[in-house]
Amino acid sequence: MLAGRLRAALVMLAILAGGHAAHAHGIAGNRFFPGTLAFDDPAVADEAIVPLYSTFKHPAEIGDGQVTDNAFNWSLFRLLTPTLGVGVDSGWVHRNWGVGRRSGFEITSVDLKGEVYRNDLHEILVAAGTTWGIGRSGAQGAGANAPNLVAPGIFFGKGFGDLPDSLAWLRPFGITGAVSYEQPLAGGNSTNIALDSQTAVNGSRSFAPVTFSHAACPDTGIRAAYRCAA
Repeated sequence: MLAGRLRAALVMLAILAGGHAAHAHGIAGNRFFPGTLAFDDPAVADEAIVPLYSTFKHPAEIGDGQVTDNAFNWSLFRLLTPTLGVGVDSGWVHRNWGVGRRSGFEITSVDLKGEVYRNDLHEILVAAGTTWGIGRSGAQGAGANAPNLVAPGIFFGKGFGDLPDSLAWLRPFGITGAVSYEQPLAGGNSTNIALDSQTAVNGSRSFAPVTFSHAACPDTGIRAAYRCAA
């Protein structure tokens, strides 16, 4: 099983690694829109993140208490055309429920994403895409064996460098955001909205992104969760 995963990862790396010249990542006019750990940015560009370490605390899905995830994630994205690309991502997670600890592979996802609007003068960048979370591709012991999931989304960025002189103090600022709708093929759904404030025109610095999610689950009814990820 592990050898099969490694072979699949190497094949995907070989497919994604060759060919296109580098493109500016997430830039509209003089505005750079960085990605965050909480959600994807509006850029469509060749990209490889191998590996990315993160630690994240979140409420347990069942019962009370907090769950701590320590994860190594990887992500590869390859342009098919200058404005359309395909990617794959997965990772390894060590999950601590407090009363028990488990480790294993995260769910593997395949992404299709394209740039749908760009305005360099007004520092606007919009992309649309969809993600397929491959069902049962993660480790059951680590709670990462969810069913197949499809998640279309919109990713956008807007810089304020085009504001008039009377509002010149706002020009260094900008905002990135994302709206996605997650639909497990086994039933239930989830709507996620995320925003991230920025400052600095050339090479924006991200503040803490605040994400909001709303989920409707067939077993638990309406469930809402709010989190602020540093």
